[in-house]
Parts: sequence; C-alpha cells; structure tokens
Amino acid sequence: MHFELLFLLLFSVATAVALVARWLKLPYTVALVLAGLVLESGHLFAVPRLTKELLYAVFLPGLLFEAAFHIDFGRFWRNRWTINALAIPGLLVAVGATAGLLVLGLRLTPGTRFHWPEALLFGALIAATDPIAVIATFKSLGAPRRLAMLVEGESLLNDGTAVVVFTLVLGVLGGHAQSPGAIALEFVKVVGVGALIGGGVGLAASQVTMRVDEPMIEITLTTIAAYGSFAIAEHLHFSGVIAVVVAGMVCGNYGAKHGMSPSTKLAVESFWEYVAFALNSAVFLFIGFQVRIGALAHAWRPILVAFAAVTLARVVVVYGVTIALGRTSEKTPWSWRAVMAWGGLRGGLSMVLALSLPSSIESREFLINLTFGVVLLSIVVQGLTMAPLLRRLGIAGHTAAEQLAFEEHRAVLRATTTVLGRLEEMVRDGQLTETSASEVREHYEQRRVEARSALAGLHLAQKVIEDEEVRAATRQLILLERAAVNEAHERGLMGRAAYERLIEDVDARLLGEEDD
Repeated sequence: MHFELLFLLLFSVATAVALVARWLKLPYTVALVLAGLVLESGHLFAVPRLTKELLYAVFLPGLLFEAAFHIDFGRFWRNRWTINALAIPGLLVAVGATAGLLVLGLRLTPGTRFHWPEALLFGALIAATDPIAVIATFKSLGAPRRLAMLVEGESLLNDGTAVVVFTLVLGVLGGHAQSPGAIALEFVKVVGVGALIGGGVGLAASQVTMRVDEPMIEITLTTIAAYGSFAIAEHLHFSGVIAVVVAGMVCGNYGAKHGMSPSTKLAVESFWEYVAFALNSAVFLFIGFQVRIGALAHAWRPILVAFAAVTLARVVVVYGVTIALGRTSEKTPWSWRAVMAWGGLRGGLSMVLALSLPSSIESREFLINLTFGVVLLSIVVQGLTMAPLLRRLGIAGHTAAEQLAFEEHRAVLRATTTVLGRLEEMVRDGQLTETSASEVREHYEQRRVEARSALAGLHLAQKVIEDEEVRAATRQLILLERAAVNEAHERGLMGRAAYERLIEDVDARLLGEEDD
C-alpha cells in the first residue's frame, strides 16, 4: 500500500474512533487500541509495525516535548521530591519487585519456569509508565491539578530512567559485566549529560525566540529543540528522553514566558496540541496493530501473573514513597495514592523495548508476549476503570466542561457586581447623571441575572460551589498573608530565619489550596 493512502487511512480511522469514543464516553486511547485490534484481526489492510526506529525518530520526541512544554516548572518544583523519588529510586525498586514477584508467581504456575535474569529484563522494559489515558480522564473529570502533575511528571522522568536501566541490564546479561558502582556511575552520566544537552538546546532555542516575533519561525524553533535535543543526545550515547524533557520544560517555562507574544504562544501551543493528538492517535493504533491475540491467549496464565506482579510492584512503590514523604509539604491524600498506583499504565515504549531484545535471548518470544499482554490489559482494564475509581473515591464528581462553565459564570457575576458598585459611586460623585447611568446599569444587571441563572442551572452540587468559593477566598487571604510577611522582612521587622520559616509555612498552605 502506498504511504499516502496508508497515512490517509490511519487518520481517517483515528477521526472515526474519536467520534465514536466521544459518543460512547470511552477513553480515546483505549478506543484506539481496540480499533487497532479489530483492524489487525480483520486483515483489512497491511498495517505498519511499531519499530524502535519509528518510535525514537517520530513519536517519542514529539510526545515528550509537548507534555514537558506544558509543565509548569513552579508546580513541578514544589512536587520535586515525590516526582523524583517515584521516577528514579522508585523505578529501580519497581524493577526488582516486579522481577521477584514474577519469578515467584510463575514458579507456582503449571508448566512455566522463569529465571531471575529474564525477570529483571522484563521488570526493566515494563517499568516506564504511560499516563496519556489517565491524564485525559483527569481533564475530563476535573481532577486536582497537583494529582495530574504527580502522574505526568513522574512519567516524563521515568521514561528516560527506564530506557537507561533496560540498556544497563541488557548489557550485563549480554556479558558486559560491571560492578554496581560502575553501573551507578554510568546511570548518572547518561542521565546527567542528557539533561545538560536538553538544557543547552532548550536555552539556545529560547534565546533565539526572544529575539524574533514570528509565529512560524518560533514554532520551527520548538520543533528543532524537540527533535534536535533527542537526536544529539542519542547520537552521543546519552539519554535522549531526558534531553527532550528538559528541553521542553526550558522552552515552555523560559522561552514561551519571556520570549513569545500572546498570539505567538497561542499558535505554538495549538501546533503542539495537534502534534500530540496526531502522534497519540497513531501510536495507540500501532499498539493495537502489534498485538497478536492468538499468541496472548495461549500465554494467558503467565500474562495474568505478570500483570499482577507489575501492579503489586507499583502499589509498593507509590505507597512507600508517599508514606515516606507524608510528613513533608508534599503530603498526598490516601485517595490520591490509590489513583497513582492504579494509574501506572504501560504503553508503546515497553512494547518497543521488548521488540528490541536481541535474538540471542532464549526467552525473547515469551518476554514479548508477556509485555504485549500486560500493556493491553493495562490500557484496557485500568484505562476503563479509572473514571469510576475517581468518582468512587470522591476525587472528581463533575466534568471539566462543568468546572469551566462554573468559573466563567462566577467570574462574570463578580465582574458585574464590581462594575455596578463602581457605577453607583460615579453617580454619587457627580461623574454621571442618573439618566446616563440607567442604561448602563440595565445592561450589567441583565448580565448579572443571566450569570446567576446559569450558575443555578449547572449540574454541580451546592457543596461543590460552596467549596470553590471557600477555596478561592482562602487562596486570596493566604496570598495577602504572604505579602505581609514579605513586607515585614523588607522593613527589617523580622530576621531571616523567622522569615524563611513563615514563608515555608505559608507556601505549604498555599500549595495545598492550589492543588486541591
């Protein structure tokens, strides 16, 4: 089949699936995988393979850059301990725990034997999380922004960690024996230099952005930063994943904020939003294309054991990290921990790492079937149950559209009330006659009535509305408190130690209010 026709078919399928998923209220990514399964089993047309070269050259840089570009660094920094603990030491623990549970579980499975080297390899290739379906559900249900940050931030970092760990484990199993110290040093070097490369490319692109004001050029610069940082790091044998994540965060938090006009920023964000939609559509269809239902059905027992091992290891890591940080300002509610544990979906990166296993590994086909089975179960089972779980735990009870409408109508109500108050002052001060003011007053009073009516018509519980009002007022008061502490310190009314302690307390409370 010609490339042009295949390209058209893929996007036609993706568009049709998006419409059906919206109608059936299914997660879009889950629907794409199911559509890929149907198309592959029906042999309707020759489907492409998801190769490592394709993932690295096309999909991964664009998807990671888009996600990192929209990460607010201030919010990321306030949650840095949790995100880094989950993405680096947490991932290493997950690899070991998955391997141990898998060996134990498969030894209890009739007719299946599995050894530690293969188990560690599986633990490394399945370790990276892919939260696309989960984040989409968060947005549709108006889940807390800090919860979305924790899930997405961890995934951005653990992609790079997982690739490095997988490469190191594969090297050791291939006979390139290294001491634990040498492995740790190699890990730090690959990740650290990758971060430096990404920071340098992102900074360079941002500097150019600050000197031009042309949307098309600035879109091109971000594209160069995304794919260039990845290519340079991979060419030099460092982490391209970490490089593109850092480049995206630099461009989004420095270049976009200080070097882009509002119209240019809107154009850049629209471009990357579409790129993410297109790449996600293709990669999840490819996942469906890649799965062989017959082979998975034959290995259903080991796949269930592997899925249980991966899930239990995830639970251990999430609860271990969050409990350890429970006494810090990054404390997470118990209900969030359940969502973070269940939301550790696996995706295309794990499948590609499995396919990249050398043929010299005897259990290669078995590892591939385990990986594909776990990824499929993860996307379908966890993806479909995430929304009910959020509702059951009381984390999200209304849609993002309802939340947006509520905020808009509430803002209109506040604005019209303020304007009407100012109008009365102008009449009292003699700046306007009553006759001149009456027509303006009628317009704003009508808008206020409409806003009140719209608020009353929303399908939001009264307690939700009251909680939003209290939260907004509390945020404003905490900001006033912070300003008062800053002023007192600037005027020499308190020492540095007292100032830092008070600011830390205020910021912790502000973080809790902002992230609810």
